[in-house]
Amino acid sequence: MNKPLAHQDPVFGISAFKDNYIWAIETGHNSVAVVDPGDAEPVLAALDQRQLTLSAILITHHHRDHTGGIKTLTETYSVPVYGPGNEQIAGITHPVTEGDQVHLQARLPLQVLCVPGHTLGHIAYHGEQMLFCGDTLFSGGCGRMFEGDAPTMYSSLQKLAALADETRVYCAHEYTQANLAFAKRIEPLNQALVMYMEKVEALRQQGLPTVPSTLAQERAVNPFLRVDETVVKAAAEHYAQQPCKNAVEVFAALRRFKDES
Repeated sequence: MNKPLAHQDPVFGISAFKDNYIWAIETGHNSVAVVDPGDAEPVLAALDQRQLTLSAILITHHHRDHTGGIKTLTETYSVPVYGPGNEQIAGITHPVTEGDQVHLQARLPLQVLCVPGHTLGHIAYHGEQMLFCGDTLFSGGCGRMFEGDAPTMYSSLQKLAALADETRVYCAHEYTQANLAFAKRIEPLNQALVMYMEKVEALRQQGLPTVPSTLAQERAVNPFLRVDETVVKAAAEHYAQQPCKNAVEVFAALRRFKDES
C-alpha cells in the first residue's frame, strides 16, 4: 500500500504479512509514529522510500503480528514505545491505560481507551477524529474473543461505537469483504450494507484498502454494533435456537455464529 489513503489524511498504511496494516501517523516535518509494527522490514522500507524518520511506536495488544517489529525498529531509532500497561510486551517504554494521553506532537494528543476482549489488556488510541483500534473493531466485524468474554467485548465495542460519526476507523487487518459477507447473512435487506459491499468490492478489485471506514458507516452495516436491531436479534436467535434475553446474548450468539462460519 504505502500511500496516503485520502487527501490530507495524516495517516498512511503499510502492508505487512498477508492482511495486516501498520498505520503511520505524521507527527511533524518528515517524521511519523507507527501503530502495531508486527514486522520491521516494511516499515523501514517505507521510511526509506519517503525519506522519513520514526518518532514513536504505539502498540494496541501483545499478539506477535502487532509487536514483532519493535526490537529491530528501536535498535534503529531511539523512540518511545507506548503500549498496554497490563500486558507483558518486550520493548514497551511507556505503559499506558484508560485516560492517559499520548502526545505525538503538540496538536495531536491521542487518548488511550481500554477495550479488552480480544486480549485482556487491549487498548485503542483516539484523537483528531482518528481511532486506532487494533483487533477490537474491524470494518463490518469485530475481533475474536481470545482472552475476554462476551460482556467484556460487547462493552468495549459500545465504548467505541459512542465516538463521533466522523471518526475514522483504522483497524489492523483487511478483513472487510469476509466480514460483510457474514453481515449480509444477518441482514440481507440492509441497503446501506449492499451499497457498502459494492464500494468495497470496487476498491479490492483495484488493489486498494477498504479502511479506514467511519463509525457512522460501521453503525449502519456492522452487525456487532447493531445487536438491538430486530432483524439482527432474530438472526442470532435462529442460530442459537433459543431466545436472547439482552444485547449481550445477541452479541455472543453472533460472535459464535461468525466463528463457526
